[in-house]
Amino acid sequence: MNRLARFLTQLLRKPASASDHGRRATVEAIGHLPQAERQLGYSFGNPDLLHQALLHRSFHQQAQDTSLSNERMEFLGDAILNLIVAEYLYAHFPGAHEGELTKIRSRLVNKRALTIYAHSIDLARSVQMSHSAAQSVGKGIQTILADTFEAVIAAIYLDGGYGPTRAFIERQIVGALRAGSVATDDDNYKSMLLEHVQARGMGTPRYTINREEGPDHDRTFIVDVFVNNERLGTGVGKNKKEAEQAAAGEALRSMA
Repeated sequence: MNRLARFLTQLLRKPASASDHGRRATVEAIGHLPQAERQLGYSFGNPDLLHQALLHRSFHQQAQDTSLSNERMEFLGDAILNLIVAEYLYAHFPGAHEGELTKIRSRLVNKRALTIYAHSIDLARSVQMSHSAAQSVGKGIQTILADTFEAVIAAIYLDGGYGPTRAFIERQIVGALRAGSVATDDDNYKSMLLEHVQARGMGTPRYTINREEGPDHDRTFIVDVFVNNERLGTGVGKNKKEAEQAAAGEALRSMA
């Protein structure tokens, strides 16, 4: 019997005081672990740690399960992430002073960057949450993914130690930097796109609001950018300027 099967067997033998609904929901959640391990590129010796990391508090409430949510692991993962990113920047940016390193690190560990890392490993397919949380849009679901990513970091650290955790984090950072989905400087993507298309006689980029989501006090804007009536990029931001910059950045990557 493999480790996952043993864990499922133990879970099904929980005392009768645990609700049947909660137990079934938890077993269903555990069934996602092999897929999650493949997405992470890491195999857990203790699958309970991964299960814990993927368990959003809304699922805990829905399933009436006695397990804790991933919030404590998120706290630990945040601290580990900051340490490893600081170590990475110290080694790879030897000419940068303290202020520059701090600025770069903030761009690599903020919620937007964490959401990008989470999407790159398709974490949304594995996180366990309530139906209403899964249907949330804009900032809500992005925050859930960012927090879960930090919890996963803690799970890897608790299971395998510092080395595998550093390798996992560096894979996400290097991959995102190479893809251009996160940046370490103040690139003005709108200006870069304008110069790029005009140098090729392609006219002027046109930005249109695709839709707006969320309440009035916390709007999320989704903007498309068109060149010669062809949509080349879509960006999301908390204001139109931020969304247009993100759309321009995606357009530049699509034209590379």
